[in-house]
Amino acid sequence: MSKRRRNGIIVLCLLFVVLLVRLDHGAAGRRWRYRLSSQDQSQKDQEKYHAGTFKVVDVIDGDTIDIDVADGANRRTRIRLLGIDAPETRSDQSDAMYFGSQATEFAKGLMLGQSVTIYLDTPNPTRDKYGRLLAYVRLPDGRFANEVLLTEGFAYADVRFAHSLLNKYRQLEASARSRAKGLWPNVTPDQFPKWRRASTDDRRQTTEDEP
Repeated sequence: MSKRRRNGIIVLCLLFVVLLVRLDHGAAGRRWRYRLSSQDQSQKDQEKYHAGTFKVVDVIDGDTIDIDVADGANRRTRIRLLGIDAPETRSDQSDAMYFGSQATEFAKGLMLGQSVTIYLDTPNPTRDKYGRLLAYVRLPDGRFANEVLLTEGFAYADVRFAHSLLNKYRQLEASARSRAKGLWPNVTPDQFPKWRRASTDDRRQTTEDEP
């Protein structure tokens, strides 16, 4: 092998090493480290929470609760009920979503003070982007709060993220709509959550564009 060719191979190897270092410190490296961190978090959550029974000490709104176990530096663990999206309530009532207060009050009656059992949906992520635990919440009578809220028309089936019961939750929402339960008799498309309005607008536009 000639000296010139050998030097060229060495230069290419050095450039390849530099590229790997940059990737590791760049976006790709951050995503890889995040995946490892997320996997570690899911494993810890599985061991700590899955099939465990805890007391509900606060109901934030129709799909968010606190249970009586510390979560890192927090005295309580905040749970986002998986697979549903209840109308939000806000301190400014003029900005609250349609049926938000009713959904919150129903959730309080259903869960506040109850000892509930938490089920995680692994291998899907156990946390949302806000760090809340994502879970199915089983009530003392064996029903799941997620499903009761859907069945009674106090929440929408959240189709933005995959989970094991997505198709079932779609059906529960459809049943609540057909039976005019909860919010469904009077809600209008402009009162839907933003993500739901967007998908509704897309379906309407597609229908209008059809010959």
